[in-house]
Amino acid sequence: MNATTLCLIVGLSLGFAAAFGGIGAFAVVLIFGALGLVIGRWLDGHVDLSGLIRSAQDRGRK
Repeated sequence: MNATTLCLIVGLSLGFAAAFGGIGAFAVVLIFGALGLVIGRWLDGHVDLSGLIRSAQDRGRK
């Protein structure tokens, strides 16, 4: 099991726990699942956040 799969499962599990019994459960689970997927993809090396960080820093200097 790679980090993407593991983090997606963890994100979905946390989403279910947070949304249990609440209104908008679908949205909460979707957000936690997407967050878990992005973190897992980043840990697997499929997402490069350094370019995003550099562009944000460059915009802050102007």
